[in-house]
Parts: sequence; C-alpha cells; structure tokens
Amino acid sequence: MAIQRYFHFSLLLLLNLVTIIIAAETADYGTALLNRSSFPKGFIFGTASSAYQYEGAAYEYGRGPSIWDTYTHKYPEKVKDRSNGDETVDAYHRYKEDVGIMKGMSLDAYRFSISWSRILPNGKLGGGVNKEGIAYYNNLINELLSNGLQPFITLFHWDLPQALEDEYGGFLSPLIVDDFRDYAELCFKEFGDRVKHWITLNEPWSYSNGGYVTGNFAPGRCSEWQKLNCTGGDSGTEPYLASHYQLLAHAAAVQVSQKGKIGITIVSHWFIPFSNTTNDQNAAERALDFMYGWYMDPLTYGDYPHSMRSLVGKPHSPHNNSINPTTPPMLMLNLQVAERLASLLVQRDGVKVKGYFAWSLLDNFEWSSGYTVRFGINFVDYKDGLRRHPKLSAFWFKNFLKK
Repeated sequence: MAIQRYFHFSLLLLLNLVTIIIAAETADYGTALLNRSSFPKGFIFGTASSAYQYEGAAYEYGRGPSIWDTYTHKYPEKVKDRSNGDETVDAYHRYKEDVGIMKGMSLDAYRFSISWSRILPNGKLGGGVNKEGIAYYNNLINELLSNGLQPFITLFHWDLPQALEDEYGGFLSPLIVDDFRDYAELCFKEFGDRVKHWITLNEPWSYSNGGYVTGNFAPGRCSEWQKLNCTGGDSGTEPYLASHYQLLAHAAAVQVSQKGKIGITIVSHWFIPFSNTTNDQNAAERALDFMYGWYMDPLTYGDYPHSMRSLVGKPHSPHNNSINPTTPPMLMLNLQVAERLASLLVQRDGVKVKGYFAWSLLDNFEWSSGYTVRFGINFVDYKDGLRRHPKLSAFWFKNFLKK
C-alpha cells in the first residue's frame, strides 16, 4: 500500500510539473501590450555573457591563466562561496546547446567575450598564438551565424592574462596599450570577416573600482589603511592609472583597421540632488562625473571632467595622452535602471537606442558573489550535470520576441 501511495504521489508531482510547464509556455505574460512590435524595426534583442563567467575549461586546450584564476585560487575567501570559474557552466563544451537555446527563444544576437589568455596564453603576440583557442571562437561564431544570431564580441571583460600582471602590473602600466592593440588586431584578423560588432572594454569603472579601490575583484589591490586584506596597492592613485590606460587601450584598438563597428560598454549609477541647494546639486554632478563622466568625457571631449581635474589632477602618462575624442559609433551603456523600454522611450530626446542585451542567458559565476546569485533567464542545475532549464523569465522573453 505504501508503494501505491508513493506511486500516486510521484504521479501527482509529475502531472503538476507538466501543468506548470504547459502553463508557462502558453501564458500571455502581458506581452500583448509590450512586445517586439513595440520597438522600431531592426531593434536588436540579445543576451550576454563573459568568458571567465561562462566558458570553464580553464586549464585545457592551451589556455593561459588569467588574473581571475589566480585571484580565486590564491584568495578563495574573497569569493562568497569560495568558488571559482574553473568549470562554471562549461560553455566551452556546450556552446552548441546554448546557441540552440537562444535560437529557440528567437533572439537576434549574442554578446560574449574572448578570453585574452585563451588565444594569447602569455598575453603577447611574441608568446605565441593558441590555435585551439582561435578554433573555439571560430566554431562559436560560425554556430551563431548558422542559427541566425549576430555575434557581438567584447575584447576585455576583466580576465587579464596573468603573465601581463606579473610582467608589468597589467593596466597600471602604459605597456598594456600596445599589447592590447596587438591582441585586438589579432581578433580582427581572425574573426573580423564574420564579426561586425566589437566592444573593446566592459565597464572599465567596475574593473578599476573592484580591482584597485575595494580589492574585491582581481587583481585584488587596495590601500592597507582600508583593512580589506588586499594584496597591496594604493586606492588613491591606482584606480586612476588603471582607468587611464584602459581608455588609451580602447583608443589604440579603435584605430586598428577593422571592417565593423566598435565601441565600449560603460556602467553608471544615476545621481540626483537631495535638495535644490547649490551644494546638493554640485554633489550630484560631481558624483556623476566620477563614474560616468570619468569615461564619457575623455571619449567625447578628449579630457576628464573639470571636477576630476581640479580634485585629482591630470594623470601623468609617459605614453600618449591622446584619447582620440569622438563619440563612439556603438556605445553600450549599462545603466542600473528598472524602467520598461517602449518605442517612445527608445527615440525620446534623440537618443538612438539600437538594442537590448539581457544579462544573462544562463546562471553563472558572478565574480565575488560566486554561485550564490542567479542572474540567468535560464536556470543551471549545478548539482545535476549543469543541465539548463528555462525560468519563467525565459518563457516571458520568448513570448515577447514572437514575430
């Protein structure tokens, strides 16, 4: 009798699961009022990822170590669950499955990053090119294109080759500029015949702040007085140097010949005055300068905001201080807002918003939070062979994207 009850209970659970899945696939989710047709023709919808957070295969197929490999293994206590990206969601081996998920959702594009140390294990052209790494990205790009998805490639998403960190301090040195340009040129040469959208850097503010102010991102540097158990550093100078050389590296890569569109991904909070007093208004403007203007002003006007120049001073660079001021033809702006986009908002005030990339396609390694948070629209079962399962958000997005 106990066996019979168990069978009935199991059957009930199975029926409930089937009911939930059917309901999820057939639900309207309110997309009758907001859907793909609400946006201008040609508006791009995609999802995004990054190499260290997704690929895995950290010590396979000729890949060299990155600063995140070193950071997570040497200082596991810096990650909330003491985890790392050695395997993560194993996109290296499962990219075809993941492309199939995107195609099934009717997405238009996929933004992913290249692991610099996977194609240049020592960070430099002189150290040799890893052909297995080149082959992996060629396979991924071809798989995307054959399934009707446009590749958007980020060249640097925080996983600097450890060899360059060891040799000259990575983005604390002007030497990084030429090495980044060489790396970008190699990518354009190998993939540029099919890839027409490039992003040089992902959120340089996040890299500089996490890596050199608070030390909770690789390479984990900050001032000793903060008592954050950092590996050394100076929070008063190093973030400005790291940002400066990131901007110069961006400019160098943009000037390299490539036949697509190239831009940068900027992140920013938004700040509003606490009151209408002059002090509060100046404080809000200053806060915006030190996050958004820090990068946008050099990119568009060729110099840092006045507030930064007066409070910090202009960084001295023995290299080349020219940022090549011009509005990037493709600017990807990661604003931390929670407003619904609609056709009116897309075109308001003449701002040309061309697409939206949801973060992220899958649950993944979320830097200092490890696997304790889940930002994917598809659930990854870390306890069952990394199986992918659509969340309700994936069903909603799929319904939204119906043509």
